[in-house]
Amino acid sequence: MCSLCGILGCDDHWSSAIARPDVYTRNTDRVSRRREAARRRKIANAILAVRRLKLSAPTGTSYVLTNATGRSQVFEALAHLWPEADRMSSAGFDPLDEDFLTALERAS
Repeated sequence: MCSLCGILGCDDHWSSAIARPDVYTRNTDRVSRRREAARRRKIANAILAVRRLKLSAPTGTSYVLTNATGRSQVFEALAHLWPEADRMSSAGFDPLDEDFLTALERAS
């Protein structure tokens, strides 16, 4: 599979919505939407770093998750991040795992 679908798709997260009648968004212009997307990536990367994963958005419309060995996965919406991270991490991503929470606390 070539991952082209991830590049051509779009992020359907509510905070990425463009301001228009009857649609709530606090990000009314392109700059604020990009700033919010960067903030979400920063938070996600702080969590992903515990499992040696990194999230980027080179095109601004799709995401790339990379592990320590260089394996990458492209996906279109931030909602797909955690299932992909679980597949790419050898230890998995159980948010209630005590070892994971301890490592996350140490990292912050």
